[in-house]
Amino acid sequence: MRILIGGGTGFIGKALVGSLKQAGHDVTIISRTKAPGRITWNDITMSPLPECEAVVNLAGENILNPLRRWNEEFIHDLRQSRIETTKTLARKIADAAKPPKVFISSSAVGFYPTSETVEYTEDFPPSSSDTLTRLCSDWEDSANLPDDCKTRVVKVRIGVVLGRNGGVIQQTIWPYWLGLGGVIGSGKQYFPWIHLDDMTGIIMHALVNDHVTGVLNAVAPEIVTNDGFTKEYARALWRPAIIPAPSFVFNLVYGKERAKLLLEGQKVIPKRTLELGYSYKFPQLKGALANIIN
Repeated sequence: MRILIGGGTGFIGKALVGSLKQAGHDVTIISRTKAPGRITWNDITMSPLPECEAVVNLAGENILNPLRRWNEEFIHDLRQSRIETTKTLARKIADAAKPPKVFISSSAVGFYPTSETVEYTEDFPPSSSDTLTRLCSDWEDSANLPDDCKTRVVKVRIGVVLGRNGGVIQQTIWPYWLGLGGVIGSGKQYFPWIHLDDMTGIIMHALVNDHVTGVLNAVAPEIVTNDGFTKEYARALWRPAIIPAPSFVFNLVYGKERAKLLLEGQKVIPKRTLELGYSYKFPQLKGALANIIN
């Protein structure tokens, strides 16, 4: 299968590209700069869509970049990097003489309002309760194709991805090794997580199975809180985790609205992901962390 991937150089993208190539697929990455095996976003904008059987878009500015202040400029960049790239690909797919069989667009569990009580499945309606839910809702809408386009569309709402070479594990492993880990805020907030292998596995499952359409929650079946994650993470490293990180620190670094990603959470259930036949490699946090750390 010939597959075009936006965001193929990021944490998830690199892992996905590696898995696809290992499985024998022909992969072309869309990036900012041209290189072997890559084309640029400008190429996509100015030319017809390259002939391919599948398009995956994982592009997006890092929302938790601590070097960026939470302001209108940053919010604009977040929307441009997610919504405009997705719109461009959707438009090119719709205009293609021979459109791809499937278009997989990333989204995030930020689609769901934060709550300590509500259980969210893929059936929950869009919300405009804050900047993040509006961003995710608009992001998903930008992947919509005309009714007469036969390309299958899958939208993947991604949780916190756990893996060796990026994301939350890379950012926190040294503090935890030094015994400086601890709960964030109250610790009661839900922590919708997924192992990197299952993250790429869900996308690959969606690529090759024609019955997979619509929204998939890319989170593990086991539901944990931040306190539960912290304890399991520290246990996997054989380290204590007794130093809590107070809420005001995150509000100061990230801004109050963005800090909600860490200080509040969502109880997200992968209902359709399981119903549509995906079998998790790491359904439980203990096994996932053992695989990553050992």
